[in-house]
Amino acid sequence: MKIEEARCPQLYADALLALSAAWAEEGSCRGYQKNEPDDLKGCRVFLAWEDENLIGYLLCREGKTAAASSVAPSGTPYVEVDEIYVQPAFRCQGIGKALFQAMEHQIKCEGSASCIFLTAAAKNSRAILHFYLDELGMEFWYARLFKTLD
Repeated sequence: MKIEEARCPQLYADALLALSAAWAEEGSCRGYQKNEPDDLKGCRVFLAWEDENLIGYLLCREGKTAAASSVAPSGTPYVEVDEIYVQPAFRCQGIGKALFQAMEHQIKCEGSASCIFLTAAAKNSRAILHFYLDELGMEFWYARLFKTLD
């Protein structure tokens, strides 16, 4: 397996959009809609390869907080992780973790951000929280929960 940042993400747009469509078909995330070409604009893209096959990706964007919050003061440079996806056949092999760590390492080396933000939506909430909290060392900040009334 090889992890790399795509220096020219447009070259991989078709493959990224195909993986996004496959993710949407899985139905593993509530409300996930497949990406369109415009959704990739402005993203930094990290790719996971097995031989010549793209098996996963991480999309993120850099920005600065517009206003002060309980998380960061106004003007704080950050990276927002939009998506991490790994094909089902390659899950539980540390690929998502490797994608995140590659992105984190690159951001630290550049000194371009002081924090990483991420919003997660998955049907398997326990597994996704274990992944982000225990495996990646992120901090839990808030949750929005719902309950359907019959």
